[in-house]
Amino acid sequence: MDRRRFIAAAATQSLALTPLAVALSACGHSGAWPEGMAEIKWDRDTCVRCSMVISDRRFAAEMRGGEKNIVFKFDDIGCAVFWMRDKQKDYPWLADAAARIWVADSGASGDKWLDARKAHYAGGKMSPMGYNYAARAYAEAGSQSFDEMRQHVLAKGK
Repeated sequence: MDRRRFIAAAATQSLALTPLAVALSACGHSGAWPEGMAEIKWDRDTCVRCSMVISDRRFAAEMRGGEKNIVFKFDDIGCAVFWMRDKQKDYPWLADAAARIWVADSGASGDKWLDARKAHYAGGKMSPMGYNYAARAYAEAGSQSFDEMRQHVLAKGK
């Protein structure tokens, strides 16, 4: 088969498969992103604070708010805590209760997201930046609230 016939046959085959490809592409979207949350592109998006690629789905976090609905993505909740503290002047909406903060449920491999302020944090986990807190939907023995976790992370001073 010469090159022209091969290309023509390939084009014909791809046109026939297009509806199937479209139907199957919808299956790849997990629909796990909460209302208002921007999708995190795993292994491509980087943490706004430390510039590390966001890979570990158990520890990722995201913030969104302000007049322009700005999005910030993080590889570790500790980075988000320091970002909130360090960028308060630049983004006063960070302290506003209307600012949305999500954190990955560490037991759900990036498929479930929690309101970071309502989540419970278990210490002693190996997180990407060494802040070592993992979020859970329910309290466990020794888990901490967002404010308690925040105070411990800021005390580390990284």
